[in-house]
Order: sequence, then structure tokens, then C-alpha cells
Amino acid sequence: MRIVFAGTPEFAATALAALIEAAPREGWTIPLVLTQPDRPAGRGMKLAASPVKALAQAHGLAVATPETLSLKKGGEAAAQAQQQLRAVAPDVLVVAAYGLILPAAVLAIPHGLPDAGGGPLTAINVHASLLPRWRGAAPVARAIEAGDAETGTTIMQMDAGLDTGPMLLTERLAIDPADTTATLTGRLAAQGAGLIVAALRAAAAGAQRATPQPVAGVTYAHKLEREEAWLDWTQPAARLACQVRAFQPFPVACTRLRETDIKLHAARAEVRAPGADPGTVLGADAGGVRIACGDGVLVATELQRAGGRRLPAREFLAGLPLAVGDRCSAPTRESV
Repeated sequence: MRIVFAGTPEFAATALAALIEAAPREGWTIPLVLTQPDRPAGRGMKLAASPVKALAQAHGLAVATPETLSLKKGGEAAAQAQQQLRAVAPDVLVVAAYGLILPAAVLAIPHGLPDAGGGPLTAINVHASLLPRWRGAAPVARAIEAGDAETGTTIMQMDAGLDTGPMLLTERLAIDPADTTATLTGRLAAQGAGLIVAALRAAAAGAQRATPQPVAGVTYAHKLEREEAWLDWTQPAARLACQVRAFQPFPVACTRLRETDIKLHAARAEVRAPGADPGTVLGADAGGVRIACGDGVLVATELQRAGGRRLPAREFLAGLPLAVGDRCSAPTRESV
């Protein structure tokens, strides 16, 4: 089996690593890896390779980094990228958090593995949710934000829709009350890596079967935006605690306090009536900064001033003492 892999972040690199490990044993080859172009990263904003590119190069795999595969958007450059994909004659395209839209013409390039019930398997995606819940760009963060008790991984057959294709394999995973997007993504990456190897092995043997996604239960996991980071203190504390976890590592929940922008890296909800206006500081000590919400109290235990370091509450308060009655707010649109 000739596999072309398309992915970009660490989540995808975990899946690629599993394929690289399994390839000699299964008789697979990986003639090409697609990933997004190098992007500025770090404090110096220097160009950095994606985790997938770094892993592929470390194993001597050929890498292509097209800006787009859409002929409409990319013109000649996209045509050349598609031709490069055709030239390696893949049997299947495996996609995991690639971050670029794959046109129908690209999905049709692979020769395809045996029909699993939804047509030949030309392109297979590793998606970090239990489809059809949380289709889209940010399934892990949205599951945490919504307070879901569980999520999982779906291996699906790709089609022209947004994560709408038939499902090949699914596996559930409980969301720990302390999970952030970063920690849960890591666990889902390991789960997905095992599932994609199993799915390809079954497909090669003609033993894979596809199941259409249910019509009911469709939700969309829209991309996280920086503007979402500002907490709305009129919301219940339980919801805000979920947002703090969901927004780690990006965009990081924040508020404005004493004319200072403060990031909240860790927090918990206390379910009790504060008797104070939402956003009011009710207490600040080594146990955390307690802030009144629309329902209950949010206790921020790890905080960070703009330009400072992430600190536990005790150390944070040593540099910025807070008093009962201080008010949290979001900036006006003009000041953002």
C-alpha cells in the first residue's frame, strides 16, 4: 500500500509516527507527506517547520508544502502540487488536521482501497470527535467548552462535505474534569494513531465497512477566535471554567482588572450565590482569585499579567495585590 499523508500539527505527527512504525511490518510505503508551509513561531517569530514536516524529514520522507491545492485559488502552483501527488501514485490519502481544504479532484487522485460500502477508499480522515458531533476545525476545544462528558476519535471516509463522510471506525474517550484542549488533544492523538493503523490494515484486507453518519446530533466546531478569550462574567461560573480549559493553549481566557490585561490559565467553579455583581472580586489569596459570575464563583488559580509569566495565585498576587470589590471587565471594541 502506498500512503500519502497530509497533516500539520503535533496531533497529526502522532498519526504519522504510527504509520512510519507500522509501514515495514505491514508492507506499506509513504512516498509523500503534505503539510502546511513553514510559519512564524516563538518570541522571535522565525519561520518554523510544522511538527509533521520535522518528523517526515527526520525519517527521510519526501515533503511538499503547497499554500493551497485549489486550482481556483492557487493557479499554476496548485496544479503542480496536484501533479506531484499524481506522480507518486498513492493508493490512499490519509489526512489528520491538515488545515487546508482538499478539493474533490484531489480526493479522487488515489487509486483507492477496496470499497467499504461507500465507494473505494481514496481518502481517509482522522477526526477528533464522535461524529456527527463537532464537525469542523476545533472539535476538542468545543467539546470541553460545551461541558461534554466524553468525546473520541472517528476514522472517516472523506467526501466533498465538511466532515460528512461515512464512518469507518469510532472509539470513545472520557473527558477528565481537569482536561484542557492541550491535554485532551494529546490523548486523542494517541487514540487516533492506533485507529488509523487498524483501519488501513482492515481496508487492505477488504474487511473494512463504512457506516453513514447519523442525521441527528450534528454540531459544528467553529475555529477559535482571539476575541472569544474575553470572559463574560454574566455567564455561569461552570461555563467560564469550561472556557478556561477549552482556551488552553489558545487563545487563553482573559479579563481586564485594574486596567491590566490578565490571562487565566487555570480555574474552577464554585456553585454558590455570591451576592455581588458579576465580575466583582470576592477574595484573593493563595487559594485563588474569587470572582463573582452570573451564577456562582470562578476561582482563578493560575494567572498571568501581560508580558509576565504564568504564576500560581500566591505568586501572582505578590506582584499585583487585589482587593475585595475590584472589578473585572472586557475591553471595549475600540481598545482591543
